[in-house]
Amino acid sequence: MLFFDRRTGPDLGADAPDYPERPVPDWYRDAKFGVFVHWGPYSVAGWALPRVPGQDVPVELEYSHHQYAEWYANTLRVPGSPTRDFHESAFGVGTSYEDLADLWDAGSYDPGAWMRLFADCGARYVVPTAKHHDGFCLWDTATTRFSSVHRGPRRDVVAELAGAARSAGLRFGLYYSGALDWHVSDFPPIRSLTDLFTYRRNDPAFARYCYEQVAELVERHRPDVLWNDIDWPDSAKARGPHSLAALFERYYEVVPDGVVNDRWGVPHLGFRTREYRTESAAPAWAWEATRGLGASFGYNRAEDDSHLIGAAELVHLLVDTVAKNGNLLLNISPRGDGSLPEAQVERLRHLGGWLAAHPDAVYGTRPWRRHAEPSGAPLRYTVQPDGTLNVIVLDPAHGAFRLPSDLLGRTGARWGGVPAEVGPDGSVTVPAGLRHLPAAVLALPPA
Repeated sequence: MLFFDRRTGPDLGADAPDYPERPVPDWYRDAKFGVFVHWGPYSVAGWALPRVPGQDVPVELEYSHHQYAEWYANTLRVPGSPTRDFHESAFGVGTSYEDLADLWDAGSYDPGAWMRLFADCGARYVVPTAKHHDGFCLWDTATTRFSSVHRGPRRDVVAELAGAARSAGLRFGLYYSGALDWHVSDFPPIRSLTDLFTYRRNDPAFARYCYEQVAELVERHRPDVLWNDIDWPDSAKARGPHSLAALFERYYEVVPDGVVNDRWGVPHLGFRTREYRTESAAPAWAWEATRGLGASFGYNRAEDDSHLIGAAELVHLLVDTVAKNGNLLLNISPRGDGSLPEAQVERLRHLGGWLAAHPDAVYGTRPWRRHAEPSGAPLRYTVQPDGTLNVIVLDPAHGAFRLPSDLLGRTGARWGGVPAEVGPDGSVTVPAGLRHLPAAVLALPPA
């Protein structure tokens, strides 16, 4: 993961394949909320320098002081980094990152419990990491023995998660690191955004390696979402039997209603990715906001409750994203043993409780003609399939608000099953019983 969106690759001229547009499937647009899961050898260390909320790190320190614990393998190699100091203290000077794979004891890992939790909290899809930048594969791959089957858990994690997700009624996606694989590369550590796109393999052998890995995942697990990170080897972007175009064709043959994101480095995408960012308004295209519950995707033992998104803020994030025609992919960070951090679970359950009480405000909705009021009034709008307009009030504790003039005259407004009173000037009083909520929903029948 990184704070960067790259959507176009090298100019291939006459060798450029056609990448026909595909509509984003309705199931994805209706789902609105998914759970991301980052779990790997980096979870054994479970450490990154915690980012102070609201404080920016100087650009020259962004990689040596990386806030993402899943970047541990890279940050560890930066001389003088806080991660190296932590690692030598915790594991000894002679312990490498890849040694952590053999220290990985997933004794508390229960894939069924994970998926039941996510479903209970309102998620409609889940996207675990199949391979992150460290190159460690969480499935029984024929391409390498650096995997969860031969090291660490000694289990086919992807297969277990796929089965558990579908048993819980969730759509199942997979994250894959297409540009970076530090296990099969020999570059210096990445220390800048320039290094990020310089210190990566683009040769045909590596492109074939990536193709074969993703092809395995597609054939065995038919992921509803194929979520690539950063880019893809440039040598595979031209036409060819193991090209990226060929991989897409194979994927859509196996999963006709599958969807991909925009981080492949070619002009083909399903939805656009926004990492710890949002859109300013509702765009015409489908997009997905993704972030951790804290400042890292991988588990970071150095984070405490002050680093996590607030419970009310989390509800507001989902509501704002959906009002802007987006989905929220919210990450949870299992510890190395497979247990889930209690404070993160608490946040998920809070969001799930609100969703369970207000499903029609989120699932299956589409954006209205504007997502919010230009005046800054704390209102968000979504439209139900039958045309009912949801007016989502983000500060119900204030007790009252005023509808804009273009919503006056609608009759039959309701707070759930309770009729609402709307004054001639659009003034609305929030019932006392709803004022404790992070957001209240006023439903207006179609005009």
